[in-house]
Amino acid sequence: MKKYLGMYIIRPDFTEEQIKATIEEINAIFTADGGEVLSVEEWGLKELAYEINDFNKGYYVKFFVNANPAAVSEYDRICNIRDGIIRHILVKD
Repeated sequence: MKKYLGMYIIRPDFTEEQIKATIEEINAIFTADGGEVLSVEEWGLKELAYEINDFNKGYYVKFFVNANPAAVSEYDRICNIRDGIIRHILVKD
């Protein structure tokens, strides 16, 4: 297991329930494979530096996890196919 720092941006038009469900789904990716979510920081709705998919704002979520390579690739796969996540990144800490 390695420690990772990640961030993703959720669409600004999501409801509070949709945002919570998305955060729980992303956390479940790492805990399902035996990983551990160390912390989750919800930064909230912020202005984007540039327009992404016709959005000028996004709901930012930053997190730290201990994860294996399978969970990392699953995170990338899920974030790419979910229409609710407009940007994501995960780097070794």
